[in-house]
Amino acid sequence: MTTQIIIVLILVFLINLITTLSYSVRIVGIRTGRIAVSFALFNILVLVSRTAYGFQAPLLAKTIENNINTGAGGNLPEFRLIILMCSVATIIGGFLIPTFQRILTIAVEKFSVYKSVPALLLHSFTKGGVTSIKESIAIPSTKNITDISIQRDFPWKVFIMNIVAVAIITIGVLSALYAGYLNPEYRTTASNLSAIINGLATILMFVFIDPFLSVMTDDVVLGKTKESLFRKYIVYMVFARLLGTVLAQFIFLPSAQLIAWIAEIM
Repeated sequence: MTTQIIIVLILVFLINLITTLSYSVRIVGIRTGRIAVSFALFNILVLVSRTAYGFQAPLLAKTIENNINTGAGGNLPEFRLIILMCSVATIIGGFLIPTFQRILTIAVEKFSVYKSVPALLLHSFTKGGVTSIKESIAIPSTKNITDISIQRDFPWKVFIMNIVAVAIITIGVLSALYAGYLNPEYRTTASNLSAIINGLATILMFVFIDPFLSVMTDDVVLGKTKESLFRKYIVYMVFARLLGTVLAQFIFLPSAQLIAWIAEIM
């Protein structure tokens, strides 16, 4: 395994961990009544995720270029491992949601005092800040799992769309880059098609999934929906995300072959 692949695995883990933890931000916003501040603080982690995402493609592209030049294999096992890392990060992120939402809740409340992100970060390294973080460590309640029921109040449409969107986003860049190995003459065209693929998944996210969660968030704030039901729906979304990363394993190679064919006929 090359150094580039190891770095990519670390970056992919961070990206998917942060994305999974993002589900808890709405819960923090509801509990503190400061939805805007909750998202503003979480956006610091989003910047880390987007920076990591920016490094992912060039590192993988370099690996593909080296393999084409040396006649080595296409590193299919490594690409499978990268997708598996997405699943692992999602599982770990799901278990960390209770802890993360408690820490973010404290951060939101402290931000009203310090009104400065640097000052807030400095506070987290003080004795009181470290103690608060330790006391916030919690494991997920088994009740959130045992209460799951697909026979009542289950958002099938949003659940399935989330699975599909996550699967597409997971393999968007990976399939496009691997298509460059399958059809080296058109690898530049193939790699550029990843933007279209991710764009379609993003449309699914912003048109169907995000509005659904946003409406539920507002309903909880207005007292129209119980917070317990909203938390249950967050569990559904985490499970959908996990299933999406699993589905990505099955559609990765066919997607790469399809992209390689499209790149040739364009």
